[in-house]
Amino acid sequence: MAQIVRFRLDMAAEDRVLAMRRVLQDHGLRIPHELPTVTFAAAAQIPAVARVQLTEALRGLSLPALWLATLGSVAGHDDDLVLSAIVDTELLAVHSAVHDALAGKVKSPFGSYLPGAWLPHVVLAHDKPAEAFTLLHPIRPVRAAIEGVEIADTRDGTAEPLFAD
Repeated sequence: MAQIVRFRLDMAAEDRVLAMRRVLQDHGLRIPHELPTVTFAAAAQIPAVARVQLTEALRGLSLPALWLATLGSVAGHDDDLVLSAIVDTELLAVHSAVHDALAGKVKSPFGSYLPGAWLPHVVLAHDKPAEAFTLLHPIRPVRAAIEGVEIADTRDGTAEPLFAD
């Protein structure tokens, strides 16, 4: 279990992703129960000092819009179908800033979210990825503005907003 830094999508993008999930659910596939977000970092624990520094670092940045455009999978989650973002220099700069603010302050960072390994994405389904892919392909890319950043705890489902746009 972990604490994660996740970026919340604007309502229109959220609605588009939820509509995709409903298509999959209507065909009997298991979908995530939480709202669609993009995880930028994860660790066993993100203490208060790291949260303060992360908030300060993010306030000084312009958060780019995401283009969620590719259906696929991520390493270690073979049963998931995800909608991944097009990665550009602006997105990588924000991701690096998140990790710079957290470096040396979190307990047990998760390697799959570190720079060089991270694939920004939203989970669409938790089973039968080939079937889910067939049901959704082709997709229209989803332009998603970032509405806020929060720290979520996967153990108890709580979320602490760091700031909202």
